[in-house]
Amino acid sequence: MSDGLQVSQLSSLLVEDAVRAALREDLGRAGDLTSDAIIRPGDQTSALIRTRARGCIAGMQLAEASFRALDPQASFDVVVSDGTVADPGAIIAEVRGPARAILTGERTALNFLIHLSGIATLTHTYVDAVAGTSAHICCTRKTTPGLRALEKYAVRVGGGMNHRFGLDDAILIKDNHIAFAGDIATAIERVRARASHMVKVEVEVDTLAQLETVLGFDVDAVLLDNMTPDHLKAAVRLAGGRVITEASGGVSLETVRAIAEAGVNLISVGALTHSAPALDLGLDLA
Repeated sequence: MSDGLQVSQLSSLLVEDAVRAALREDLGRAGDLTSDAIIRPGDQTSALIRTRARGCIAGMQLAEASFRALDPQASFDVVVSDGTVADPGAIIAEVRGPARAILTGERTALNFLIHLSGIATLTHTYVDAVAGTSAHICCTRKTTPGLRALEKYAVRVGGGMNHRFGLDDAILIKDNHIAFAGDIATAIERVRARASHMVKVEVEVDTLAQLETVLGFDVDAVLLDNMTPDHLKAAVRLAGGRVITEASGGVSLETVRAIAEAGVNLISVGALTHSAPALDLGLDLA
């Protein structure tokens, strides 16, 4: 088990909204028919949440809130903090208190934990794969609708960086924008006429010729789309530190090291959020 990465906690308002939505979905119109039938009001219990596979933990705030939203008397003790890599069989949290709240909230708490821990674990694996290079791993907007802020938090917990949270964060001129505008120059001129001094501008390019054109304008970053490591090296040399270079497309755990060694600043990986396998965790009564 390794020490947790220090990442700012999620906003309590964000956590509360996400948890309440998840509980409303699970409880439906009639509540937990099974637990309400078997467990008497006032019955108390305790349970342990354990890992069943090695992984980077994320989502403890949401797990705690899942139980406490059902009963404020529920006690949740974090044993392994977010950002910590835990081995199989590790106890990561203990919950005590009203039995109905614990069994009713179990699935919601675990759903958040296994999903976010899966993202943090995959991110951590990518970050390890590029260790020793100057490249940073970052996520994309390929997220689960309604869960973007939580998933991007999990990326940070795993040691990655966040790209745009939404379309209003920054300007990213992609191939379809260029096609609609007619050419790169027109697209850049139009966004520069609208962008304030606080808005960054990035342009996607597929070739070194496009990159050379973009470098003639006032832009902050270039997205080097689906380039081979050799083309990325040439692009980095051409950019010469004048803009941030971001590699995107064709990134996997098998290719990411070669991409990083090309010298790019950022490597964006959609798989961090759209394809991360859940981390196997379980809750058992103590």
